[in-house]
Amino acid sequence: MDVRKIFGSRVFGEEQQKKRLAPEIYESLRRTREEGCELQPEVARAVAKAMMEWAIEQGATHYTHWFQPMTNITAGKQDAFASPGDGMQVINEFTESALIKGEPDASSFPSGGLRATFEARGYTTWDPTSPAFVKDGALYIPTAFCSYTGEALDQKTPLLRSMQAVSREALRLIRLLGNTTSRMVCPTVGLEQEYFLIDRAQYEGRLDLKICGRTLFGAKPPKGQELDDHYCGRIRLRVAAFMKELDRELWKLGVLSKTRHNEAAPAQHEFACLYSTANIACDDNQLAMEVARTVAKKHGLACLLHEKPFAGVNGSGKHNNFSLSTDDGKNLLSPGPHPEENDIFLALLAAFVRSVDKYADLLRLSAACAGNDHRLGACEAPPAIISIFLGGRLTGLLEHIAESGKKDFSAESLITGVAALPTLQKDDSDRNRTSPFAFTGNKFEFRMLGSSQSAALANTVLNTILADSLQAFSCRLEMAENRRQELREIVCDTMHDHGRIIFNGNNYAPEWLKEAGRRGLPNCSRSLKAFDALKKPKNIELFARFGVFSPEECRSRREIMLENYVNVLQIEASAMLSMASRQLYPAALRCTGEAAAAFCSTQQAGVCLSSGKRHIERLCSLLDGMGDARDRLQQDYESLQALSGFPEKAAFIEERILPGMERLRAFCDRFEAVSDKSRYPIPDYTDLIYRI
Repeated sequence: MDVRKIFGSRVFGEEQQKKRLAPEIYESLRRTREEGCELQPEVARAVAKAMMEWAIEQGATHYTHWFQPMTNITAGKQDAFASPGDGMQVINEFTESALIKGEPDASSFPSGGLRATFEARGYTTWDPTSPAFVKDGALYIPTAFCSYTGEALDQKTPLLRSMQAVSREALRLIRLLGNTTSRMVCPTVGLEQEYFLIDRAQYEGRLDLKICGRTLFGAKPPKGQELDDHYCGRIRLRVAAFMKELDRELWKLGVLSKTRHNEAAPAQHEFACLYSTANIACDDNQLAMEVARTVAKKHGLACLLHEKPFAGVNGSGKHNNFSLSTDDGKNLLSPGPHPEENDIFLALLAAFVRSVDKYADLLRLSAACAGNDHRLGACEAPPAIISIFLGGRLTGLLEHIAESGKKDFSAESLITGVAALPTLQKDDSDRNRTSPFAFTGNKFEFRMLGSSQSAALANTVLNTILADSLQAFSCRLEMAENRRQELREIVCDTMHDHGRIIFNGNNYAPEWLKEAGRRGLPNCSRSLKAFDALKKPKNIELFARFGVFSPEECRSRREIMLENYVNVLQIEASAMLSMASRQLYPAALRCTGEAAAAFCSTQQAGVCLSSGKRHIERLCSLLDGMGDARDRLQQDYESLQALSGFPEKAAFIEERILPGMERLRAFCDRFEAVSDKSRYPIPDYTDLIYRI
């Protein structure tokens, strides 16, 4: 397979645009895409015609405005190109208005009160910065989604707003520090996606996996990940076939899937895509998750994107690698051979330190969801305490500047002690896999995101908080007589005011929990508390100042997150009760009865087994515990339904439902561990993670 022949073959990208559009039309479209110039009607008309003709050649019969509502997945309704012509003829038609604007029902998507059933109009509008593509016989046109009154109802619109803000403030800063050639600064993102693959037949045998995406029951298997033998190990044949097709389909769609490997847990894997602009990277990641699920089904597999499909086994995240690049190819986070002399790098490094400390609550918010609450804190996931890792060399550099010291911070070489091996230049820092926000060479890696989450909010937050720091620094530099000296003062003030956020040690260590508390760093362990970041005046003012979220959009997004949190956990509780009542408890009752009957038979035969008696007593005790826990959870679930407001429901879930679910699971898992496997009605963990 020659990747060069298939890459982007399903994308209406630059190659097709240059081929099918007049030079002046293409140039106008390019300026709209790259410089934000207003889209001209004649350009939209020409693009619509060329896009339709190309899509029909690709086998498309329909088109759809592809958008990203606040559901962490994508949406779109499909319309046919076919339109009535003269007489009984049918023609293919796709106008500029159809390209530019669509009208989905805004009240049927999460809106946080911005839309109601009696005021349902919403608009989708073409995003020319992200290329259209053909998939499954339809032309997909990336779009933004907003209400009739102009509020953003999606993930894309705020991200695009934040990209404008950070580009404007970064360009302002680098101009002050000597860059006179760059015309634009763009946040670039590379996303690593973790997931699990399990056998489809085993998946179909689990109601919890089908409804909730994670197992609500399951005893620990004899072997988990203790031997560290799965990570980057041999890829099994069925998985390799899946990965091969996944790469091929993504390449056709212009998504440069670069890396694939086994992750740390059995049945867990990862793929990573090369850097794109933040907008396209988030679009590509949404598309990649959709394609992964589809391809897995074709191979008799199920792709699990939940943050914690299996208790006691590593969860899955999405690592967001973030940098800033100029239109003329400069990575502003590249330290260079002498970082102590690289003023732009020093300013950006200080800006990240300030931003992460000042707005740690917003970063935590961007990774908050019910699924991620099961994952954060261990097993390849950072804790809920936000900190930043720079490594000893860069931390020392900032400290020396803050102390007005001078020292050479040139790159060091790695000596292996083997003459035949080449000498390697060390990176500026080690890799700290326990840190939520780590500098990893020429980028920052935000490791908190859950695998099922859209990456758009995290990048919206990163862009906005960084714009705030860059703006503050630029204001100081513009007033300074000696800008280089003022930059040193900025670094000094940043280390004094925000240096507490830097931590280069083990974020899993119990000592860090105490140290973070001593430093005054917040520990927001549950998503429910993290949602409150959108209520804080400082954050509302921040988003409003940069035009990313209005105060009303902040309020609505918090409402949407809260509603989603409640609904997810209500569904999980309902699924757990259904499985316990209709599958697990009846099976446990039969198993106990059969065991008791067998024990009675041995007694009648004159055989007295004290171990058999203990076994029956253990089964009966667990059966009673299972029944009592189920009944208590059922009562609490009914009480939950009687509550009206989402805040009240969320508090009740935290206080009663979640502990009740843990209690019921504990009894069921203990019973599974001692019961007859052939009588247990659902696939166990060994079946799920070792049957591929």
